[in-house]
Amino acid sequence: MSTYFEAASKLRAKDGRIAIPIHSSEGDAVIPVNVSMDGEVRADPIDHGVTQAPYEKSFSPYEFNGGTTLAISGPDYAVVAADTRLSSGYNILSRNQSKLHKLTDHCVLGSAGCKTDVDQLRSVLDIAMKVYHHNHRKQMSTPSVGQMLGNRLYMKRFFPYYSFNVLAGVDSEGKGAVYSYDAIGSFERTPVTASGSGQSLLIPLVDNVIAHKNRQDEKKDLSSEEVVEIVKDAFVTAGERDIYTGDAVEIMVITKDGIQTTTFSLKAD
Repeated sequence: MSTYFEAASKLRAKDGRIAIPIHSSEGDAVIPVNVSMDGEVRADPIDHGVTQAPYEKSFSPYEFNGGTTLAISGPDYAVVAADTRLSSGYNILSRNQSKLHKLTDHCVLGSAGCKTDVDQLRSVLDIAMKVYHHNHRKQMSTPSVGQMLGNRLYMKRFFPYYSFNVLAGVDSEGKGAVYSYDAIGSFERTPVTASGSGQSLLIPLVDNVIAHKNRQDEKKDLSSEEVVEIVKDAFVTAGERDIYTGDAVEIMVITKDGIQTTTFSLKAD
């Protein structure tokens, strides 16, 4: 009996439980144990998530549904493209889900990320577009849409849309305009941009071929047809390495005359 009390007194925690104290930089914890009458210490067979299999019960309002978007501006056009695969983890939820959304006759939004947040953002922007058109009797210009999108994202900065956006269109002068955004509305006008799961695969390619960065040869203006072919090759490349990019790529060419849409098939596995 004395052996039992000696062992228990050495192990007893502050709250009255018989336990082994653990000290760490993340805070103190205890491991419940059983002490037999002969003084032998045995660990509690129930795993309390302290050592053997740590676990955390939590809820996340976000889910990354994959997808890749790409936007390129030209002298008198803009090209925006996105794949049509909608994923959740290793599951493909849809093979024909558009990530491009027409905001005006000369401006298109491309969004990757959480599908529900993307849908909500589109709804908010569509309402703003209708209000503007009702008040001014005209569509909003592409630079104004770019600023408004940045404002809307910034308004949600404390609980941001899990949406990674690119905006493409033509401005009042007919020149291509592409805007790149982060999740809380910081944006810039840039010749090329990409977002989503395949971003890191596409950016180096278009920086070299389109933006002509770190090259010594003469830069040539590419026609919209040439850019569309480059976009197809870029998405084929991304689809080889990114499981969230595939099935098809939807490509929109925006000019002062309107928007033309084409679809190119990708890998379906």
